[in-house]
Amino acid sequence: MASKEQYSADYIELSINENNDNDEPPDSNNHKEEQDCQPTTALLTDQDNSSDEDFIIYESERNKTTAPKHENSLAIQALPSLIISVIGLVFAGDLMDEFQHWDVFLNTTELFILLPILLNLKGNLEMNLAARFSTSSNLGELDYGPTRRSLIVGNLALLQVQSLVAGAIAGVSSFALGLITKPGSSTSYYEMMFMTSSAMVSASFSAGILGIFMCALILICRRFDVDPDNIACPMASSTGDIVTLVLLATCATILQHEMESILSTIIFVVMLSMIPFFGFIVWRNTHVKDLLFAGWTPIILAMVISSLAGILLEAYVEQYKGVALLTPVLIGLAGNLGSIYASRISTCLHAKTKENYKVVEYTLLAMNIPVQMVFLLIIWAFGMGQLQYNVWFFLSYFVISMICTWICLKVGKLMTLMFWKMGYDPDNYVIPYLTASIDVVGTILLVATFRALTTTGATDMTLEIVKTAAASATAT
Repeated sequence: MASKEQYSADYIELSINENNDNDEPPDSNNHKEEQDCQPTTALLTDQDNSSDEDFIIYESERNKTTAPKHENSLAIQALPSLIISVIGLVFAGDLMDEFQHWDVFLNTTELFILLPILLNLKGNLEMNLAARFSTSSNLGELDYGPTRRSLIVGNLALLQVQSLVAGAIAGVSSFALGLITKPGSSTSYYEMMFMTSSAMVSASFSAGILGIFMCALILICRRFDVDPDNIACPMASSTGDIVTLVLLATCATILQHEMESILSTIIFVVMLSMIPFFGFIVWRNTHVKDLLFAGWTPIILAMVISSLAGILLEAYVEQYKGVALLTPVLIGLAGNLGSIYASRISTCLHAKTKENYKVVEYTLLAMNIPVQMVFLLIIWAFGMGQLQYNVWFFLSYFVISMICTWICLKVGKLMTLMFWKMGYDPDNYVIPYLTASIDVVGTILLVATFRALTTTGATDMTLEIVKTAAASATAT
């Protein structure tokens, strides 16, 4: 059987320099072969009888090493970051709830389709960066100065290329979906340019801010011997949503007044011209050069999948209370927990060690309980979302949150092991598919639950404006 290095050489994201390069320390190759799973926080054991071991490809038995066992580290390190992330997601949901009443969103309702597509794309890019850097950190590849600088510059440039392309695709596709869902609506070339340029500007600036933040966070984790796999993905997700939301709303509001001019077209051309500039930087960087043309399939397919969630959001955000507030937290927290799991498994696969799947799954699933309780306490205390807070609402929301988290953990584990067996690096492929899938599943479950609660009379989730319209139609 071919070795893992031979099996996935075309897809591994952290390419090793040739011998004539000076980016690597002289003994880096030997050092990497001897690496165990570096994070002291990993829940690892060699007493795992899980059948999922069949998915893992090892060169030899001597590579199946086991790192120190610290059962409490996952919860201790991940729980604070998850609570911080859920506060960020609440803030993002509140912002989305507020933005739906802004003139720019009322006049251009396609922005509701753009939001989940853009947030999903941007979240995937930053979370992929977090997963790659976490793996590099745990394997010690960020400890050598020249290599660390090369990885940071290359990945930040790559993030700009991906964000600009993703922003353009998100803008055009959301405009096209708006035409499909609302045939006969008055649209124009200027509106398409308005949406595309707004998406590209917000995506590019967001990528710059969040990319620097994530690199700094992971370097700090390495400095203080904290496993970045446990905290990087949640922080990337929550901060990314807030920053991208604010930038998109601000940019769209500014450009709205010049929608019928060529300003949006000029901005689009400028943003488009930056792609080859950053692409050249990536092409010259041996660590990320291969990623310039690889890894786009999951990003594009994830956008297609998450567009379904965008259509659902646009259809029901003005029918049921709290959809805009609850959706980011429901799908965001489940996606964060699944991403932590996938990132940990990927790191251990690269280090040729084993993860204690059952312990980690139960720990992550259990962590969903206090974090969701904090979230419900916050929105209840501040009366957010115009919701009727009764026992049926709390119980139903809690049940679907646990279902979403359980699905995300199981799917994340399966995807990570399958992509690894197929020769693809999970750090680049799993998170986009995982988060996009949970976007759709979570949105469907939330809307179905709200409809069931309203239909059965357990609690009325219908917005007042919908009730008034229904009463007027009945009277007529």
